[in-house]
Order: sequence, then structure tokens, then C-alpha cells
Amino acid sequence: MSNTITIRYFAGARRAAGVESEALTASAPLVLEDVVGRLAERHGNDLARVLDASSFLIDEVAGDRSRLVPVGAVVDVLPPFAGG
Repeated sequence: MSNTITIRYFAGARRAAGVESEALTASAPLVLEDVVGRLAERHGNDLARVLDASSFLIDEVAGDRSRLVPVGAVVDVLPPFAGG
């Protein structure tokens, strides 16, 4: 089993993070809010602002920030999309 959580960024989140995806090391499940906090610390204010407005999928299932993210999971960061 992997000891990471994979983060995939889309649209404006990708631009703010400067990467398409990355891994966070985790030895136990983390609350999504803690994952978001670690990402904001790693990438700074530009990404923090995007994360504040983003939705998240954990292994392709929508979840709020209190949900647990298991080790080995994939978290998709989905900023608000323009258009309609």
C-alpha cells in the first residue's frame, strides 16, 4: 500500500499550484481540511484562495472538508468553473 495521498489539480487550481498533480506523505487517514491546509502551506496564498472556493472529490466521490481521506486515495481539486 502506498503511504501517500495523490492530489490532482484542475483548471485554476492547477495554475495556482504550478503542478498538475503531487503526492502528500501520510501514514494514517487525514481529514480533508488538514489536507487542504497542508496544500495551502506548501503553495502559498494564490492556491489558498483557490482552495477556499473549490470542491473536492475523494476517490471520485464528493466530500465535505470533514471527510477522512484514506492513505492511497486520490483527491481531485475542482475550482469553480466559469461558463454554463
